[in-house]
Amino acid sequence: MYPEELVMPMKAELTDKGFQDLTTPEEVANAIKKEGTTLLMINSVCGCAAGAARPGVIFSLTGDKKPDQLTTVFAGFDKDAVAEARKFLAPFPPSSPCVALFKDGELVHMLERHHIEGNPAGAIAANLQAAYDEYC
Repeated sequence: MYPEELVMPMKAELTDKGFQDLTTPEEVANAIKKEGTTLLMINSVCGCAAGAARPGVIFSLTGDKKPDQLTTVFAGFDKDAVAEARKFLAPFPPSSPCVALFKDGELVHMLERHHIEGNPAGAIAANLQAAYDEYC
């Protein structure tokens, strides 16, 4: 588990932009099952989270269409919440960072780590905006 002083600034990058920080399995299940669209980012301390995933996710929200709900959990810190989130991401294997879009509780779009690594934030944002155009 990562130390709180390391994780909290990385969480704040998203929570300061309106993301709900989910820290318990119950919060995760309730958020994902809500009616409408829910974006979930499994955040991470890795370089691709800092350089591409978080900036890309934030930039993706500048378009006309956006998810109804923005949520996040942190791998290596919110252990039980992340485990619960990963139950909803099947059949995709565990991956962090990753970004998922749910509609009415159903997984409709997924960006795994291998989609994030090596790609610029703009490409991640464009991918997510295309999903928002389709599902939001």
